[in-house]
Amino acid sequence: MKFHSEEEFLKAYDPSQFERLSLTADILIFSVSDEVSDNYRKLNKKHFSVLLVKRENYPFKDTWCLPGGFVAIDEDIEDAAKRILKDEANISDIYLEQLYTFGNPKRDPRMRIVSVSYMALIDKNKLDSKISSNASWFHISLLEDDKEILVTLDNGIDTIKFKVGKSLKEKTTDRYQFKVLENDRIAFDHPLVIVSGIERLKNKIAYTDIVFNMMPEYFTLGELQRVYEVILGKKLLDPAFRRIISNKVEKTDKMRTGGGHRPSYLFRYKTK
Repeated sequence: MKFHSEEEFLKAYDPSQFERLSLTADILIFSVSDEVSDNYRKLNKKHFSVLLVKRENYPFKDTWCLPGGFVAIDEDIEDAAKRILKDEANISDIYLEQLYTFGNPKRDPRMRIVSVSYMALIDKNKLDSKISSNASWFHISLLEDDKEILVTLDNGIDTIKFKVGKSLKEKTTDRYQFKVLENDRIAFDHPLVIVSGIERLKNKIAYTDIVFNMMPEYFTLGELQRVYEVILGKKLLDPAFRRIISNKVEKTDKMRTGGGHRPSYLFRYKTK
């Protein structure tokens, strides 16, 4: 049928001729925290963590997932992500950046659901309120080779493992495609969201200032270096690390003393 105006087209338009899908927002939140050592002369170990929520309803009842929910028909997607994060985890006023859109037709057993995922980095010690009772921080451990990534998540009570296969999708951008190979109690396709977020973070910390969302206001260079190392999963030589952060931090006149260690100058993020 040929239309002569926008108004004529809209009058004849029948949305029921199209199949419908639903839209959700899922939020991936990372943090780095200290494990306090009994040996006061030893530096505290750093843990890279992700926030998960235990599902109380079907599908995937009693499994763990990222905070997420449906976007209302009249709601901006990012506004929905912020609302969901407050409702499900009692966290608000944090920076969110869009990660990827996940749209496999079989990703949700209920219906055709597309998910827009968001990623955030926070210093969880700065949270003004306690997280929800059904939410928990899980420490992340990775074993990775050229073809697979084995992820272990542990919150001190529950240990969850999943394995994701990876293949190079775009050689020019070094972008990988991921596929779930094994999954122990993580709902939906959230293993793919978690791995995608980790890979994005590894790529971004070298050329952006995103890591400072995880840091307190004042920190030593040793503390900052250990945060980089726990995210990248490897040790960094001091000269290489200094080059990465040379234009990102500034030295203050404050000192860290005590604890059996040599006094160290404190640094802070250099705002542009």
